[in-house]
Amino acid sequence: MRNPLPPVPGKLLEIEVSDDLRRGTPLATLIVAPSEEDGDAVLEEIGGVRPTGKAGDVQTVPTGDVRWLAGVGDGEPRHYRKAGAALVRAVSSALGDDVKAGLKAFRTFAVELPADAGAEHVEELAFGLLLGGYRFTVTADEPKPSVRTVRLLTRHERAVPAYDKALERVRELAAAAAFARDLANAPSNIKTPAWLADTVVATARAKGGLPNLTVSVRDEKWLAAEGFGGVLAVGGGSAAPPRLIELEYRPRGATTHLLLVGKGITFDTGGLSIKPADGMHLMRTDMAGGAAIIAAVRAIAALRLPVRVTALVPAAENHVSGSSYRPGDIVRHYGGKTTEVGNTDAEGRMVLADALVYGIKKHKPDVVIDAATLTGAMKVSLGVRTGGVFATEDALAERVTKAGERVGEAWWRMPLLEDLAETVQGSLGDVRQAPGGPGGIVAALFLREFVGDVPWVHLDIAGPARADKTYEDVVPGATGFAARTLVELVASYA
Repeated sequence: MRNPLPPVPGKLLEIEVSDDLRRGTPLATLIVAPSEEDGDAVLEEIGGVRPTGKAGDVQTVPTGDVRWLAGVGDGEPRHYRKAGAALVRAVSSALGDDVKAGLKAFRTFAVELPADAGAEHVEELAFGLLLGGYRFTVTADEPKPSVRTVRLLTRHERAVPAYDKALERVRELAAAAAFARDLANAPSNIKTPAWLADTVVATARAKGGLPNLTVSVRDEKWLAAEGFGGVLAVGGGSAAPPRLIELEYRPRGATTHLLLVGKGITFDTGGLSIKPADGMHLMRTDMAGGAAIIAAVRAIAALRLPVRVTALVPAAENHVSGSSYRPGDIVRHYGGKTTEVGNTDAEGRMVLADALVYGIKKHKPDVVIDAATLTGAMKVSLGVRTGGVFATEDALAERVTKAGERVGEAWWRMPLLEDLAETVQGSLGDVRQAPGGPGGIVAALFLREFVGDVPWVHLDIAGPARADKTYEDVVPGATGFAARTLVELVASYA
């Protein structure tokens, strides 16, 4: 049967810098709003339109050389991201209107940068332009005409090389976020663990492959032989068997080694502890943590960062059948530790436990980071735009949050409360999987039982991994959250 999905990873907008506006190219200009110091000052009209300058406010100009006015607020870099995202959506809409009106479809537009725009402003603008128009649609219709290139115009010829250099990094970071979105958005009737593994292999080998990056895929027979009891228990109820995806990036001369582990549940019914029907369709994105890690490693290799990275994504489908694992089961993980199962819908920690022990024992990393859409409790704690950070070291937690700040992803440190540690200790088994209590914290304490003394940080992205409305460079669906932070985090060790 033909795969109905669009290409994964999808193609992003091309972005370039120039000091020359070519004739016939639709033009947008960025507008800074009047400051409080300006009192009641208003901006001059452009083509009959009085711009507001409000961040993300895009106005169409009916006459003159400029077609769109995009506000960047007070000119702070973060407002440029919002402006870029809103602008690319407005331009795409205008392109569609032109085609409907029988006009020739333009495929390039230009954005005039303010004279005082620096590299940081250009980076933020580029993030918005590259990701704000993201789409993932499974359809039989022919693709709609879309913009292919955006040209950033600067008045300073000397600035072009500096802006180009800044955009090299932004392109890869944006591509990582978009790739993670593609993987998480893919419907689960196609996205089995085997499909996910095959897609990772194909991506790593595309165009001759990425330098120093290798991918290995372990099937259910290997998992059984090695004793991956958590992965096999979770995946046992599905006709689609589980996989372990292992990526190794080994640049020459690297002195630091990071282990990344991502939850790869390609669909989550909750198992026998079945979820309510409302919202279950969103569980195609329950592998968003694994998607972020896969996409991040691809970008890390493309950027040739001088840090060794090993990534593990235990992929399984948590389904309901006569072979599903049960509440009350005792599961033996890789390495021998046993878990009392309390709720089959707490499956993410089951697969992560196997991968954490395996990765630490085999690869002996300096630092371990895991990412997962692990607990609904984190959405209650932090909302849907902020990820939770649980870390065994203060410096590591700060390194994550600072990395997120640099790429526009918000994180908040959560506590590993020692007075709750005893709640995850088992009576029939070594540990209890779902003992009750504050969900996000207890889940993190459970995972901590499987990492030993290695510096470790757990990223719970259950809230920000999905969006139900548009904001800044995010559109409804999978957000790709954490992919950019992970790349920036690895870069901080370079």
